[in-house]
Formats: sequence, C-alpha cells, structure tokens
Amino acid sequence: MANDNNLPQDDNLAADPAHAAGEMTDGDAAADTVGSRTDAELADLKDKYLRQAAEFENYKRRTTKERIELFKTANQELMTALLPVLDDFDRARAATRDTTDADAVRESIAIIYNKFNKTLQQKGLTAMEAKGGDFDAELHEAITQIPAPSDDLRGKIVDEVEKGYYLGDKVIRHAKVVLGQ
Repeated sequence: MANDNNLPQDDNLAADPAHAAGEMTDGDAAADTVGSRTDAELADLKDKYLRQAAEFENYKRRTTKERIELFKTANQELMTALLPVLDDFDRARAATRDTTDADAVRESIAIIYNKFNKTLQQKGLTAMEAKGGDFDAELHEAITQIPAPSDDLRGKIVDEVEKGYYLGDKVIRHAKVVLGQ
C-alpha cells in the first residue's frame, strides 16, 4: 500500500493543543461577526424586497382603478357632447308631429345630422373615403364582387355598402365595400 505520509494535509484540521475544546479563538469571533453581519444584510434585503413587492401591488391596483375611471369619464364626456343633439331630435319631433310637409321634416333631419356629424368630428371621428379607390384589406371589408361598369374601376371599389370610420388614426370600423371585377 502507498505511504500515507505523501497525502496533503489540511492545516485547519490539525488539533491545536493550546486551545481546549469549546473555547473560541479570535478567528471564530471574526467568523461569528461576519455571520451576524450577513444575517443582518439578508434581513435588510428581504425587507426591501417585501416592501418593493407591496409597492408594486399597490401600483397595479392604483393604475387599474385609474384606467376604469378614465373609461367612465371618457364615456361621460361623449354623452355630454351628444345631449344637445338628443334635445334637437326631441324639438324636431315635437315641431313636425302634426305637419304633413315633408320638406320641413327633411330640413329638421338635415340640421340635426349636421350638428351630430360636427360633434363626432370634434371628438376625433373621421369618415373613410372608399368609393373609387383601391381595395386595402387593412381598411376595407369586401362584401362581394361585381363586373366593373368601366375598365378604370377594375380591381377598385365600385360601391360602399357601409361607411368606415377612423377615431384619430385608428380604424374603428372597416368600410364594407363592393369590388369591381
């Protein structure tokens, strides 16, 4: 068998006869101080983490509540803007209830339509211009195709069944169109 004297020895494992079992050396006291310091740092970091997590949960709750309030006030603002149009409809119905003059009814409807359209435009609504233009799948929904009445309308929008609308730059309703074949 090989000689055991050739094995490296760990100096830390060697017994020190100057220190009796159970006595603390200066190195042990330093290790104990380092251990208590890391425990304090760990507790401090854990406390910071818990506070950060609680703060994030409060942030999520607050932003969700603010978003709900924003939607409520946005609807309220639109409804308040549309109330004068509703009042005009009531007045027109009362004024034209007993009339047989179709022109008076048409005129009152035109006035209310223009006021309604202007109110929606002030809120950012814009109608799409589709008829006669090129088909764009991002903006239009093709309902059907018909033979083109002229060669210049081949592959273009021949008719608009339902208008499309933008709210700002975003499409909120695609135009329903008929394509020329």
